[in-house]
Amino acid sequence: MNVARTISAFRRLRAKLPKPVGFVPTMGYLHEGHLSLVRRARASCPSVVASIFVNPSQFAPTEDLAAYPRDLERDVALLEKENVDLVLAPQDSHAFYPAGYCTWVDIEDLTSRLEGASRPTHFRGVATIVAKLFNVVDPDVVVFGQKDAQQALVIQRLIADLNFNIQLVLGPTIRESDGLAMSSRNSYLSPSEREAAPILYRSLQLAEHLYEDGVRDAQAIRQQMLDLIASKPEIKPEYISVANTENLMEVEAIEGKALVSLAARLGKTRLIDNCVLPPGHGLLGQLPYEPEGQSVRAEQAIDDTVLPPGESLP
Repeated sequence: MNVARTISAFRRLRAKLPKPVGFVPTMGYLHEGHLSLVRRARASCPSVVASIFVNPSQFAPTEDLAAYPRDLERDVALLEKENVDLVLAPQDSHAFYPAGYCTWVDIEDLTSRLEGASRPTHFRGVATIVAKLFNVVDPDVVVFGQKDAQQALVIQRLIADLNFNIQLVLGPTIRESDGLAMSSRNSYLSPSEREAAPILYRSLQLAEHLYEDGVRDAQAIRQQMLDLIASKPEIKPEYISVANTENLMEVEAIEGKALVSLAARLGKTRLIDNCVLPPGHGLLGQLPYEPEGQSVRAEQAIDDTVLPPGESLP
């Protein structure tokens, strides 16, 4: 495995890789969720590339850029065990944002809700760095996770609107044994906060059970989720959403698919999670997928694949 610390070095090494090339962009401090995405890329591509870059433009001044966990040596070792071919790990942010940088990718409407409402510059930063990574890496397949559902929809729109010839694959949310969605930010949680955190997943399970019992009133689902989370007063919900999976507009009654998503704070830590209704459906597609050798909840294991117009699976 090669690790490139500059874009020019990366491009020289990338040119030697056989196609198709699968790409997994990360901000590092890797966990099983990231590694499951690497395996998804490897399953369909002879070459796999990963990036490790804590993107400053998606953090607001009040957020945790400086404190975001980093361990490049550990991350590289984990990726090598997964047989990744090439890693892009820029030495600093100037590789992508040199002095005088002033060009941004701004996706309208879809980014104004949910995460975008409380983090108004976040998706501008996400869309910009992903577009830059696409230009540098030139992948055939890119793999993201469903845990960041709104981000996945933003990337889908980015690929379509900017005519990137890239296949987007969405992997399932990988969870701890108690249901908490794996996240690099889980490392911030105190022992008591970590003990309380799985109530977020249980609230999503409640939404699934309500749906299966015939409840289609979105506000009734939101309220029952909120009531359950209130049993852990240390958790402060920011939003609970039941929204259309295409535009993220809130729905009054569930017809077809809906994205149930939430964000909450435990002390200084902000966590997000989601599920799709009806249970067993993916955000972008409906292909059942059971990953091998992973501690993922079987009922949550959904493979989502979206292709550019006119393209088909290999």
